[in-house]
Amino acid sequence: MRITDVRVRKMTQDSKMKAIVSITIDDEFVVHDIKVIEGEKGLFIAMPSKKANDGEYRDIAHPINSETRDRIQSIILDSYEKALLEPNDEQTNA
Repeated sequence: MRITDVRVRKMTQDSKMKAIVSITIDDEFVVHDIKVIEGEKGLFIAMPSKKANDGEYRDIAHPINSETRDRIQSIILDSYEKALLEPNDEQTNA
């Protein structure tokens, strides 16, 4: 699996959510609404989720193993850091 495109939309308001990201996998599959969150231990990603009937949020798309999650998170956070240096609202990186 190769992430072939990353689109970062920086949030302008001062909140824990810093950006919303879309990734393209192998130029064939897109995952929207990945969030970049500022947590107590630094930045992390939250996969797209949906609120269930019990009030809990459940991921609707997510990596199967921790190695893949770590790789996706690293690529997204690197793209987010680059986007912070750009004046544009949306930054694209491959």
